[in-house]
Amino acid sequence: MAAVYKALSKSSGAKADKDTDSSNGAVERKNKQRVLILSSRGVTYRHRHLLNDLAAMLPHGRKDAKFDSKSKLYQLNELAELYNCNNVLFFEARKGKDLYMWFSKVPNGPTVKFYAQNLHTMEELHFTGNCLKGSRPILSFDGAFETEPYLRVIKEIFLQIFGVPQGARKSKPFIDHVMGFSVADGKIWVRNYEIREVEKVKGEGEDENKEDGGDKNKGRKGKGGGGGGGGDKDTDISLVEIGPRFVLTPIVIQEGSFGGPIIYENKRFISPNKVRAELRRAKAGRHVARMEQQRDKLARRRNLGLEGGAKKDSSGLDTRELFA
Repeated sequence: MAAVYKALSKSSGAKADKDTDSSNGAVERKNKQRVLILSSRGVTYRHRHLLNDLAAMLPHGRKDAKFDSKSKLYQLNELAELYNCNNVLFFEARKGKDLYMWFSKVPNGPTVKFYAQNLHTMEELHFTGNCLKGSRPILSFDGAFETEPYLRVIKEIFLQIFGVPQGARKSKPFIDHVMGFSVADGKIWVRNYEIREVEKVKGEGEDENKEDGGDKNKGRKGKGGGGGGGGDKDTDISLVEIGPRFVLTPIVIQEGSFGGPIIYENKRFISPNKVRAELRRAKAGRHVARMEQQRDKLARRRNLGLEGGAKKDSSGLDTRELFA
């Protein structure tokens, strides 16, 4: 009964707040985002650890079991609707080595397909940084995201998937880490940093006050916390990388959710299968050239009569000269 009373009191309080907001003319819009995180069959241990790291960083996410099909991805829309999620982060593994990441807005789209490479999980990196589990991040985007239309679409999807909404069920009311997204060489580099605040040493503060020509009493007042801006002056803010880190190469952007017409396609993207095939073909070409060279060498030795490494008999008793 206590739980029922609590739920009813919350609903009545929400209605009262809504009425007051409507009476004032300002309607408060809540950012309701939920992310369904799952993978396909055939993921490696590194892919699985990366998925667990991202799931721990997204308190508004819902982790699910592996998805069997790789061709019927439209079924993920029904799965997301079943779990009341409006975003999907899907890890698709190919041949036990390649990882493709799908970012989709359910049910109307769009959908972005990335090729993930240079994966490094938190267990591998052993960085000194740390952050509170479930805390809300600051999303930092490179200025290049505003230069191209497809990058704007990707930025908006990242905002809605990695941006933890205020008041999420498992989120903490703290902001102690930064997720950085930068564009370089046609790829998106994702990094995660801790916001570290360190108190300044007394000697450094006094030297700064002497250089600025400030009064010593003002400096003491700021150090004691009595001044208005003393807290900011007595702390050094720095960024320490936490992990995980990975690089995303955009492949296609579809208008719908796991379907629909393609509104962007990366012409410069080369499939890893083609890269491996070219490497094998080059290796096979070197082997063929080596075998042809060895065959020509043997043919020349036969023409000179040096078969098996024996020298040509120059005497007149040679059978080839006797019966020529």
